[in-house]
Amino acid sequence: MISIAKDAQTNCDVISLKNDNIELVVTDYGATILKVIVKDKNGQSCDVVLGFESLDDYRAKGGTYLNAIVGRVANRIGKGTFVLNGQRYHVPVNNGPNSLHGGIDGFSYKLWDYETSDKQVTFHYHAQDGEEGYPGNLDVDVTYQLLDDGYKIIYHATGDQDTIVNMTNHAYFNLNGHPSSIYNHEMTVHASHIGCVDEDGLFTGTILDVTDTPFDFRQSKAIGDMITKPHIQLELGNGYDHSFLFDRTNQQIELYSPESGVVMTVSTTLPLAQIYTGNYLNNEKSKDGSLLKPRDGICFETQYLPDSINKETDSPVILRAGDSYDEETSFTFKVK
Repeated sequence: MISIAKDAQTNCDVISLKNDNIELVVTDYGATILKVIVKDKNGQSCDVVLGFESLDDYRAKGGTYLNAIVGRVANRIGKGTFVLNGQRYHVPVNNGPNSLHGGIDGFSYKLWDYETSDKQVTFHYHAQDGEEGYPGNLDVDVTYQLLDDGYKIIYHATGDQDTIVNMTNHAYFNLNGHPSSIYNHEMTVHASHIGCVDEDGLFTGTILDVTDTPFDFRQSKAIGDMITKPHIQLELGNGYDHSFLFDRTNQQIELYSPESGVVMTVSTTLPLAQIYTGNYLNNEKSKDGSLLKPRDGICFETQYLPDSINKETDSPVILRAGDSYDEETSFTFKVK
């Protein structure tokens, strides 16, 4: 079932996709998720993503990117510059010395066109050549598809010039069903390596084996037991804000809340997830009236390697003219 309503304050559309097991509520502003409602272990409704008090709050460029689609390039580009086909490009520096999440006015702050069908909504955005400094006109489709037990995000993009693309969704999950510390959440990540970061959060190019470190979630562990351990990378990231490089090609992440009994499984075609523990949430007003505090949510930003264009030969973020970018990530839910 799909229903559409108009938000009177912002004039943005709110689209609800619902079946017997899940309700997914999204908006055309930033192709942003507003709610993900599942059943907890007691059969009660449980909204497992954080949210702002009003839709207008999503339009403030406060830096949380709360539940929005992020692009043209997610994560950081070192010093806001890169070389493609021998030409140097400059994109906005908006996070210390680096460019973050598509620049000052990236996909998260755009009003997207959309169309609906029986079980999905597809958002479309046309990014113009030179927008935020990126080359080429780029047509982007992001589809939220309702599954029996969750939802899938399908990304598609084509351009008329060689460009770079590395999109993600920046949902903040809390499986307790309300803003609260995620320290009680138990997490499994099938990743034996992470990407190290510097003091500005930029991937350094160094890959770290997680063995005997607080980054080893290959067996399920409580986040609170690991994030409080001493490690220079946790100090630099102010918590987890690192790329976990997957060892497998599906069901790479599992997150569980003993409080609600909700289990979430993340499967993706992408090679890694930037796992971010909401370290910089800063008393934003949430949809339940409480204030969002650091570590009240966790993000699984599936993507290619951050700053790949500057760190990898034959970077997979390069999208050649006439080719297509096609990736997907699913989030499924059960209780135990």
